[in-house]
Amino acid sequence: MSTPEHAAADSDEPNRHSQSNRHTLQNYLTRTAHASTPFIATFVIIHLSAPAFANLGSSSLASQILGREYYQTSFGERYLLIAPFAAHTISGILKRLLTPSSMRRRFTSLLSITGYSALLFFLPVHYLTHRIYPSDPTPPIYSVGPAELDFEFVKVGLQTWPWRSWLLYIGLTTCVAWHAAAGANIIWSTWLRPYLGPGKSMKSRLVQTSLGVLPALSGLYFMSQEPLFAFSSLAERFQSALSTSFVYRI
Repeated sequence: MSTPEHAAADSDEPNRHSQSNRHTLQNYLTRTAHASTPFIATFVIIHLSAPAFANLGSSSLASQILGREYYQTSFGERYLLIAPFAAHTISGILKRLLTPSSMRRRFTSLLSITGYSALLFFLPVHYLTHRIYPSDPTPPIYSVGPAELDFEFVKVGLQTWPWRSWLLYIGLTTCVAWHAAAGANIIWSTWLRPYLGPGKSMKSRLVQTSLGVLPALSGLYFMSQEPLFAFSSLAERFQSALSTSFVYRI
């Protein structure tokens, strides 16, 4: 005959099994989110290197080393950029949903604010404006070929809509850089601290990360002060492509 204690233990068994499965899934999601970061970080470094070189040789040098040959290929963009980004985003959201509310990271944390700001606003606007809209604006006569998209396109945006363009570029680079700094701190604590000891403080990481993006932003500033080298017809197509975005129509 079962006792009340045995009955309680039997009723707790499914709960313990469910918690074990949830914990295992959370571990897999953590590994997925962390494993995708090297691919994203490599893309960001390549992407920000081009405007940084404008400090040395203006927009002409920056346009020569865009680095698109490394990630804007049918394989590279799909599997080395979009797939890692999707894996990082989906695993992070799923892990948050599986975590009990009392243990979830606050939405006001640096990691959450920068991550969701980039995900929900800055990254979609940047990708649509610089990748999708130029290839298919309206009317079709104003379409811009990939080979024509260099930093003259960026200069048109900075000089025609300076405040909006600067808000987008500064917001995007700041969110990505600070999210990377906060995430690097978590990855170090999770995987490297037992072997290499405590890493740098969050304040040090934020300072170093901010200094790391300054060359890219200063390169954009120097480019914005240059005259346009694009033909007027091409500049008109650039403006048409940019104005496809709601941000530039406000």
